[in-house]
Amino acid sequence: MTILLAAFTLVFVIVCITLKPFADYTGTVITIASFLSLFVCLIPTTIGGLLSAIGIAGMDRALRANVITKSGKAVETAGDIDTLLLDKTGTITIGNRKATRFYPAQGVDEHAFIEACLLSSVSDDTPEGKSIIELGRESGLRMRNLNTDGAHMIKFTAETKCSGINLKDGTEIRKGAFDAIRKIALSAGNPFPKETEDIIQTITSNGGTPLVVSVNKKIAGVIELQDIIKPGIQERFERLRKMGVKTVMVTGDNPLTANYIAEKAGVDDFIAEAKPEDKMEYIKKEQAAGKLVAMMGDGTNDAPALAQANVGVAMNSGTQAAKEAGNMVDLDNDPTKLIEIVEIGKQLLMTRGTLTTFSIANDVAKYFAIVPALFMLSIPELAALNIMGLHSPESAILSAVIFNAIIIPILIPLALKGVQYKPIGASALLRRNLLIYGIGGVIAPFVGIKLIDLVVGLFF
Repeated sequence: MTILLAAFTLVFVIVCITLKPFADYTGTVITIASFLSLFVCLIPTTIGGLLSAIGIAGMDRALRANVITKSGKAVETAGDIDTLLLDKTGTITIGNRKATRFYPAQGVDEHAFIEACLLSSVSDDTPEGKSIIELGRESGLRMRNLNTDGAHMIKFTAETKCSGINLKDGTEIRKGAFDAIRKIALSAGNPFPKETEDIIQTITSNGGTPLVVSVNKKIAGVIELQDIIKPGIQERFERLRKMGVKTVMVTGDNPLTANYIAEKAGVDDFIAEAKPEDKMEYIKKEQAAGKLVAMMGDGTNDAPALAQANVGVAMNSGTQAAKEAGNMVDLDNDPTKLIEIVEIGKQLLMTRGTLTTFSIANDVAKYFAIVPALFMLSIPELAALNIMGLHSPESAILSAVIFNAIIIPILIPLALKGVQYKPIGASALLRRNLLIYGIGGVIAPFVGIKLIDLVVGLFF
C-alpha cells in the first residue's frame, strides 16, 4: 500500500510539474494557489489520512479479543497469511483424549483385563487416566473393590513411556506406548501377539491412540483412546479455506492417526510425529515458496519458529523467550485464537481495500471540477467537462479542496468500525468493492462538490 501511494504521488507530482510548460504554451495563467490545489486534490490524501486510523482500529479489535500486538503491521500481516500452523491438541481437538474401549488379548479374561487397566491408572491423574477409570466404572467395576494395599505406584516418565503399579503379591502391571510395552514383553522372552498388533493398527487407522497393558511382562490387551474434535472446527476451517488460507495441523501422533484426524477436522495438511525443529523447517519451506506463515507456540523450543513466522502468537502462560520471539501475545491462552486473529487481519485489509477504492474513485469527480476551472478560458472546449455546472473557476477549485478536506473526517468512523468481511472469492470481492465503493466513490464527490459550490457561490 505504501508503494502504491508513493507511486500515485510521484505520478501526480510529474503531472503538476509538466503542467506549467503546457499552460505557458496555451497562454493560460495558473496561480501558485491553483497549482497547489490541483496537487492536493490529485494525490491520494484520503486513504493516506485514513491508514493510521485503520491500523489503530485493527490493533483495538485484537485487544478486544484479548490479544496484545506489538505493532499494527502484525495485524495487517495476519490478513495476508497464506499458511496457518495449528497444534492439534487444544486447537483442533478438545485436548483430553478419552478411553472408549478395552481390547483384551486372546486368552485373557475381559474382567481381569479391565481390572488390570484400572489398577494401572490408580496413580494416573491425567484426563486420559481418569477416563479409563470412568470407562471401567461403566463396565461394572469400582476402584473401591480393588485391593491396592501395600502397592507401589510407577509414575509415567518420558524415558520409560509407561506407568503402572506393583502389587503387594508381586504382580507387575504396566500401561503405556506400544513400543515401550513391547520392549518390556520381549525383554522377558514373551511374544507380542499378532492379534494385538492388528488391533493397534485398526485403532491407529481410525485416529485413535492405543495404550498397551502388560501383566507380569505379558501382553494383556489394549485400551483405545480417542481424540474429540472440537464442535464447529470444520466450519471454521472451511471459512479459512474460502479466505485462501491453508491450514496445517501439527501433532506428535503417528502419520496414520494424524491423517485420520486431519481428514475428520478438515485441515489441508498435517505434520505427524512433529518436533519443534519440524515447525521451523516447514515455515522456511513455505516462505521460500513466497508464502506468509502464522503459528502459535508457548515453549522456549517454539521461540525460533515463532520468530521465523510472519505472524507468531505466543501464549500468555508461555515462556518469556516465546513471548519475546512472537509479535503477538494471547492473554486467554486459547489455541483457537489464531483463527480469530486471521479474521481480524482480513477485516483490516478489507477495510483498507474498500477505502482505497473509494479514494481513487473520488479523484474522477475532482478532475471534472478542477481541469475545466484551470483551462476553460484558454481552451473553451473543456467547458464541456463542467458537467456539474459549477458557479465559477474559483468556486470550483475551492469546492474541490473543501470536499477533499472534509471527506477524511467523514470516513474516519468507517475506518475505525471496519468493513464487514465475508469469506468469498477474490474476484467476487473485487466486483463487490467496485460496485459499492467504486461507484459510491464516484457519485459522492459529484454530489458533495456541487453542494459545496452552491454555498461557496453565494460569496462570489
